[in-house]
Amino acid sequence: MKTNPTDRYHIDDQWEEPEALHELTQKLYAYHPESDLVRVRYAYYFAEKAHAGKLRSSGDPYITHPLAVAHIVADLRMDDDSVVSALLHDTVEDCEGVTVETITSRFGPEVGNLVDGVTKLSWRHVRELGSQGMRAQETIKAAESLRKMLLAMAKDFRVMVIKLADRLHNMITLDSLPPEKRTRIATETMDVYAPLAARLGIWQIKWQLEDLAFKHLHPAEFKQMTELVSRSRAQRETDINRAIGALRERLESEGIRDAEIQGRPKHLYSIFNKMIQQGLDFDQIFDLTAIRIIVNTIPECYQAVGAVHALWVPMGNLFYDYIAKQKSNGYQSLHTKVIGPHGEPMEVQIRTRRMHEIAEFGVAAHWTYKEGRAKQEETQKLATLRQQLFDWSSDARMSSDFLRSLSTDLFAEQVFVFTPRGDVMDLPKGATPIDFAFRVHTQVGMTLVGAKVNGHIVTLSTPLKNGDVCELITRSNAAPSLDWLDYAKTSHAKSRVRAYFRRTHRDEYAQKGKEAIERELKTQGLEPREFLGEDRLTEVAKAYEGCHEAEDLLAKVGGGLVSVQSVVQKLVGNRPEPAKPNRIESKRSDGGKTVLVSTGASNLLVRRARCCEPIPGDDVVGYVTRGRGIMLHRSACPNAQHLRDTEPERLVEFDWPADGTNYPVWIRILAQDRQGLLMDVSTVFAETKANVGNATIRMTPGHTAEISLTLEVQDAAHLSHVMNRVGQYQDVISVLRKFGRGGAN
Repeated sequence: MKTNPTDRYHIDDQWEEPEALHELTQKLYAYHPESDLVRVRYAYYFAEKAHAGKLRSSGDPYITHPLAVAHIVADLRMDDDSVVSALLHDTVEDCEGVTVETITSRFGPEVGNLVDGVTKLSWRHVRELGSQGMRAQETIKAAESLRKMLLAMAKDFRVMVIKLADRLHNMITLDSLPPEKRTRIATETMDVYAPLAARLGIWQIKWQLEDLAFKHLHPAEFKQMTELVSRSRAQRETDINRAIGALRERLESEGIRDAEIQGRPKHLYSIFNKMIQQGLDFDQIFDLTAIRIIVNTIPECYQAVGAVHALWVPMGNLFYDYIAKQKSNGYQSLHTKVIGPHGEPMEVQIRTRRMHEIAEFGVAAHWTYKEGRAKQEETQKLATLRQQLFDWSSDARMSSDFLRSLSTDLFAEQVFVFTPRGDVMDLPKGATPIDFAFRVHTQVGMTLVGAKVNGHIVTLSTPLKNGDVCELITRSNAAPSLDWLDYAKTSHAKSRVRAYFRRTHRDEYAQKGKEAIERELKTQGLEPREFLGEDRLTEVAKAYEGCHEAEDLLAKVGGGLVSVQSVVQKLVGNRPEPAKPNRIESKRSDGGKTVLVSTGASNLLVRRARCCEPIPGDDVVGYVTRGRGIMLHRSACPNAQHLRDTEPERLVEFDWPADGTNYPVWIRILAQDRQGLLMDVSTVFAETKANVGNATIRMTPGHTAEISLTLEVQDAAHLSHVMNRVGQYQDVISVLRKFGRGGAN
């Protein structure tokens, strides 16, 4: 599909423009007359050719889907790049020979980035994993594709607007799919995409996604709710029309003559959810409708709420001013609840026309072309949400952590808390001053010692409420406490606390590693100060995977993940080594495969010391016992260090390669206690083919769990891989290898 850049929008003369495409271009032209309609038509033509011959599960030509998605995007009054990207959004993922580079060269870098952001990650399935492994792989694929889209969304919110339009049309046409697939897609929609639409303020899509997911997840309840709402609709419409008439007359008497007043019915899922949460019958739901007043200016908003309260009695403290204290997604309105004309509760919302546009379209409203371009000051309102997306997506390191964070951080019910200067921070419900501190700045959280809420000293575990003013107390030499993991609500705060404790353990390992290298250098008759300079260690560190600086290398040596002898060898360089004894083979006492022993003796039994349980790949030393053969110790084992000082003549060197045998080792995992933790860790063991022996779990202070267990691994590299995988879980604070059963770390 190569074309010359000069005629990249060339369309065959015989091609006929479909009526639905003509409607799309007219819709786009109506709200943006400067649109490049030729480019839009060519995008459709390109997509039609790319999807040629493909059908949807309903039997319709595939091109009907991207065209419908483009219509939804245009209904949100998005720009031409968004409409063009909607038409092309499946070409890279589904059409052979179409790449992001192809899209970029034809339609420009913005369209290329948008299409790339919506495109799912390519994934190669590993059939040998079995059914459970395949399901886990599907979950990882979905999580990582969503993570990719959210990071793209943080750079450009139009990515998610297109994805939400794509999901909405898929939900509208869901009936043609098998029941199991319908349930999976509907669940994902209810758990992820509907809350995301709400987070972005696109209520027009949010309520449609919820009602459609409700239809497929609870078909019986959906049918019942439909019938109940239909049965009472006529009377409700009569009542609301009378209320609107009375309100219009009152507003005109107040001098507000061109207000738009409309009834706003509650949606099916919203009604059902309220019945379930509050344990009510349908007959007990009185506020099935609400009235919305749309005026021209902010002063008219406050004037209108006065007229409403003069006409009907307001209910208690149910007045909310989201104009003065707007939500993080830009939503603004006045909300009040009154006793309506028939003695039943009735909600009234009051906003300006621009507020209404933002309330309906959310972030999409910032790309409307009232002035030919997005308003810079309005897009800046989303800066907090954008930064939150970046932080939150990078904090969750494993896919399971990422999916769990969706419901606990980004999609949870929000509370709005103020700094003493009046800046607003949105946090998930149940968040504490710890979450607030880390949202302000990581360094503020790291030095937090106390907090005042509304002028009163509170504990750091106190949940914050809507409208609270939180003042933070810090001290430069303070540090996080382990029990903060139990008090913090957001994944961002928890990850920073865990990172602190990981660094603490890392410092301990680095000190142990440095001491081990110093001992080895002294054993070789060398002066440690000559070899342990920062520059020299940093240079050697680059030879090891995952090591970028001296501290990384020392920590790995201290943790037993890197051989102390190999580091010393690289530090010393090409110094002549003393002649080594001849190599011979000696059998293990348990009748297993042979171990290569570098010694002058022969036919000796070889055993693993229980104090440190070495495995192939470890730096080991052999101790020639009296009558019991050779006992293998890890070089870092305290007993081996003692033998070096007391009986160095009985020590021999070993070269112990992996031989396919599994060897038991003990490890200890310290993690924040949560449901499903053991299952997640066990999944890693299964995927890395590390058999689990004995395991014990105990609770430690701060609601953390300590898991001690034996793993059967082939060598040190296998063990390192398993420990690194477990350590990637966000809840895991540390993974340590023990020297032996019940021994020191």
